[in-house]
Amino acid sequence: MKKLVSILIMLWLGLSLAACSTGPAAGTTTTSAPAISAGAQSTLPVVASPASVQAQLDGTHEDAGDYDVDPAAATSIIFDGGTLRVSAANSGVSVSGSTVTISAPGDYRLSGTLDDGQVIISSSADGAVRLILDGVTLNNNTSAPLYIQEADKVILILADGSSNRVSDAASYTYPSADVDEPNAAIFSAADLSIGGGGALEVQGNFNDGINTKDGLIIAGGSLSITAADDGLRGKDYIVVEGGTLQVDAGGDGLKSDNEEDAARGYIAVTGGTFSITAGGDAISAQTSAAITGGSFTLTTMDGAGSLTNDYTSAKAIKAGASVTISGGTFQVNAADDAIHSNGSIAIQGGTFTLASGDDAVHADLSLTVDGGDLRVTQSTEGLESQVITINAGTLRLVASDDAVNVADGNDGSGAGFGMGGPGFGGGPGGGTSMDASAYTGANHLYIHGGYLSVEAGGDGIDVNGAIEMTGGTVLVSGPTNQGNGAVDYDGGFNLSGGLLIAAGSSGMAMTAGSYSTQNAVLVYLPTAQPAGTPVHVQDSAGTEIFTFTPAHDYQSIAFSVPGLVNGDTYIVYTGGSTTAAVTDGLAQGEGYSPGSEAIRFTISSTITTAGNGGGKGPGGPPGRRP
Repeated sequence: MKKLVSILIMLWLGLSLAACSTGPAAGTTTTSAPAISAGAQSTLPVVASPASVQAQLDGTHEDAGDYDVDPAAATSIIFDGGTLRVSAANSGVSVSGSTVTISAPGDYRLSGTLDDGQVIISSSADGAVRLILDGVTLNNNTSAPLYIQEADKVILILADGSSNRVSDAASYTYPSADVDEPNAAIFSAADLSIGGGGALEVQGNFNDGINTKDGLIIAGGSLSITAADDGLRGKDYIVVEGGTLQVDAGGDGLKSDNEEDAARGYIAVTGGTFSITAGGDAISAQTSAAITGGSFTLTTMDGAGSLTNDYTSAKAIKAGASVTISGGTFQVNAADDAIHSNGSIAIQGGTFTLASGDDAVHADLSLTVDGGDLRVTQSTEGLESQVITINAGTLRLVASDDAVNVADGNDGSGAGFGMGGPGFGGGPGGGTSMDASAYTGANHLYIHGGYLSVEAGGDGIDVNGAIEMTGGTVLVSGPTNQGNGAVDYDGGFNLSGGLLIAAGSSGMAMTAGSYSTQNAVLVYLPTAQPAGTPVHVQDSAGTEIFTFTPAHDYQSIAFSVPGLVNGDTYIVYTGGSTTAAVTDGLAQGEGYSPGSEAIRFTISSTITTAGNGGGKGPGGPPGRRP
């Protein structure tokens, strides 16, 4: 029976690797996480589903054949400094000085250099106006060099191998005080698409780089955009299917901001390579942001730690209603939240490395993790939402405050919560007698699978409500402050499966609650142990239960593993060493050489407390923001 405990744990950890849905990006090295296979799945709804994302893509202005053109058959417009010429008579083209007006659908090939002039598209007829940019440079010293006043839709096709450039004035001259358009180097009042195999450089000196009042689609090409304000703005939507986008924006990098239509104002990305540096948000959607693929390097302001007030939004990915990410690779260095939604977030896949000056992932209402590999290297709080559900995936979080924070409020820890919380329940037993399934509040943490490893300066897991855990692996290092706890909750903690090891200070230490069906233990150590000191638990016959090396100083260990047997005696050692491979502090097998015996205890009930100390008392100071 004593060997069975260790065998069950190792078999359970080995089978659980299948729950991690995505591996590392090519060229990177990671250590496999011993995640537990997903148990019961959350029934909470996800705002944006794959079907709804596809419906958005199907509803754009893009048609098959939009980018299929024959440059030789197109009307050629050739610029030469301040003059221009048209290759053949075309009633859809008129010239006045250094201004070209295109007034009919068709294919037009632009080449050469326009020193100071304008290409205007004003077409009221049905059908696309397609501009083939084939080695063209457009400049304007008083306005936008490319101004789309009216059209069914406009397609910019970057000719294969070509380099093209559009640059506007630093200040515009308008005909009257009540006119404020155009206001971008490429400005469109119609749907706009960009594709092809060439390159386009856009210099938005006045305001935006590319701005359309309808929808914007990027299907290909290599785009380099510098803008005084927003890099690319599609009021109704932005869809990126491929290509390379390098954006340096004083405002937002990519922005869709239709506030009148709930079905618009979204950003959808299915592929492409993005390098975005923004003074505001890198990707900002009024309604939803959905990403299924692509490679993203996103920096806001000067990165994590550069936000100096609460009034500037400098988030990496932001949406008003929902963010859904099912694929892609993400390198984020954000002054504000790395991923943010005023509604819900669903992470279904992808590989993430996030550094944030505030929350790494924040949703006002719900955050659901169904897969992916997410590593937070810097944050104030790692995950934050009113409801957090972890079904699968691998999450490694580093936070200066709470690594996982479940709280009311549209940002921050919530009034009266945060650093220690209000101090409900607890006492020397270290676990409340409340039933989490009977909790009637809005704040919930559900862990049904996946792998979660956290290092926290505040609470490791802070739930201003109830926790239900049916599976998964949870490893917590920290805090060291006696006003915080490795696990902190006030609405009950029902644990029926999974692996939980949480090391931290003893002043606010808690373990799972008495309504759990899997035995849980809270051990108070006689003396505090420095970071990097192993803690080892074995049964009285010497069978190893686990060896864990916390990354922070600690004096308490809360844990629950399958197979803890009522009536059996267990011994806790500190110090010593292990020859087993170690992942996030957890030894992946036997091989422990004993240090010093700290305490021994016998499992007497669902919740067992060993040693003296702690107990959840009056809590710490209130949260950092209401």
